[in-house]
Amino acid sequence: MSPDYCVDIGFLPLLDSAVLVAAREKNFAEAEGLDLALVREHSWASIRDRLAVGHFQAAHMLGPMPIAFNLGLAPLAKHTIAPMALGLGGNAVTVSRNLWAAMKDNGASGGFDPASAGVALGKVIAAQSGAGRPRFAVVHPHSGHNYELRYWLAACGIDPDKDVEIVIVPPPLMPDALASGQIEGYCVGEPYNSASAIAGTGRIITTKSMIWRSSPEKVLGVSTNWAEANPDALDRLLRALYRAAQWCGVTSNHEELASLLARPDYIGCPPEWLLPALSGQIWTGDGEVIAMDDFFVPHAKAATFPWKSHALWFYSQMVRWGQVEASPHNEAVARDSYRPDLYRSALGSIGAALPGANAKVEGALTAAVPVGSAGASLVLGPDGFFDGKVFDPDRVTDYLGR
Repeated sequence: MSPDYCVDIGFLPLLDSAVLVAAREKNFAEAEGLDLALVREHSWASIRDRLAVGHFQAAHMLGPMPIAFNLGLAPLAKHTIAPMALGLGGNAVTVSRNLWAAMKDNGASGGFDPASAGVALGKVIAAQSGAGRPRFAVVHPHSGHNYELRYWLAACGIDPDKDVEIVIVPPPLMPDALASGQIEGYCVGEPYNSASAIAGTGRIITTKSMIWRSSPEKVLGVSTNWAEANPDALDRLLRALYRAAQWCGVTSNHEELASLLARPDYIGCPPEWLLPALSGQIWTGDGEVIAMDDFFVPHAKAATFPWKSHALWFYSQMVRWGQVEASPHNEAVARDSYRPDLYRSALGSIGAALPGANAKVEGALTAAVPVGSAGASLVLGPDGFFDGKVFDPDRVTDYLGR
């Protein structure tokens, strides 16, 4: 039987494309009458441009990208919405063996504690004053990677604009850039931290889930024009992706998921690069394995819900780092780029866990807490920032004034 809709979706070869891959390969999209064409790209700029010119109707997208598009911060960008998130966490910060050795000499501990790692890095930078700044890579200026790296550095007393150099490198090239000495560290999604750790060319020093627990990463970015013209197709797509996220969240499916993602048409890597993040057994690069059950969360903790507070935190970082001016208009644009109303409309009929609010105070939960929801029961948290701060989406101006 022919599909009711054909949807072209761009993605990058990253672990957090898992929900899209599972939707196609495990037939969740087919069950919704969708022919899902997944098109692999190699840079976020290409995703942006192809969505803008109509090659894609939707894309695997950095969480801040729809906001940046709608604020006019990106050339050749169409108005884009995020009606769904594609998981929580999944990133890490990896450094070269030489930098790690210097950090250990300055008190870095053996785990992933961001505070001790930041203090040690700060001492290394101070000792090397005048000898050049260490160069770190992120995947895009408007990325969670850029903002979480800067947040971590600044909270540890390191000025991201003066004490280090931050450059842009596509995710698949980061391990080679580190191994060749072009960069001394990077913040990226999996499997490219594990790639360096397993190869022995880098050491993972902290993770996104340690900097900010239960923190947002990728979203489904959808052309606003397409969404408005095809509401039924969008509803079906969200249902297919939600069921795929449920499947991805089941531990017994992780080996199969790693095999699917490892294929050349998806990530194209050894499955063992993917299993650490899926299993929560993270290789440090020092021969040690650290258990982290919340390193990457594809479904639990409302991982697919597009919280407006996540959008506003990203906006706050755009303002903080001089990418956009603070204004009521820009704040509203950021808030309205995430569309929990569309998520609710599509998923209410299948009993999905629907939070009772569209936004929440980020960093306020120190433990897992049952919360009010429609449909299935829902547990959120912990969601703390490592420095103990909180972000209230109703008080963005106050947050920026700190």
